Amino acid sequence: MTPIRNFCIIAHIDHGKSTLADRMLEITGTVRKLEHNQVLDRMDIEQERGITIKLTPARMHRKGYELNLIDTPGHVDFQYEVSRSLAAVEGVILLIDASQGIQAQTLSTLYQAIDQGLEIIPVLNKIDLPAANPDRVAQEIEHIIWLSKEEIICVSGKTGENVELVLDAIIERIESPEEHKLHHPQKFMYGNPQKK
Repeated sequence: MTPIRNFCIIAHIDHGKSTLADRMLEITGTVRKLEHNQVLDRMDIEQERGITIKLTPARMHRKGYELNLIDTPGHVDFQYEVSRSLAAVEGVILLIDASQGIQAQTLSTLYQAIDQGLEIIPVLNKIDLPAANPDRVAQEIEHIIWLSKEEIICVSGKTGENVELVLDAIIERIESPEEHKLHHPQKFMYGNPQKK
């Protein structure tokens, strides 16, 4: 039986979530090298505006593992879609623009993920930009959400730099659905993790 890892990406608008997802799909051989980005943004308005509105699943394979990405909206107006995604996964990639730092809206979603006992993989994106300041943003992450700088992976979704490290971290750090259910039974007690 193929081991499974389910995850989603928490990110503010324009922090590169869809571009990172595209590189993952390419690296795992799920799609050929893309002429344009945002494979998972299928609606015309999503492509036109560069925002994700509806959650979209994508299955990838790497090193004998099945990796299931639930692509989620980054905009606060689509919070219900985000909460549905968090209920379906065991881990999240916390994606932050290395030039802009963490945004309040991202923190709100992150705290939901922490409350649900999800594994957090911090990733700094856009390190290829001249304005990128990964050291400053890493310190900010460490201070705000108590994640060690050593856990942070610095990537460029645009060039693909270090994206393989993110895929490997998903395999190594995120629990299987069965393990997660054993360690966090309260998430499944009522069939709806949003109900208290």
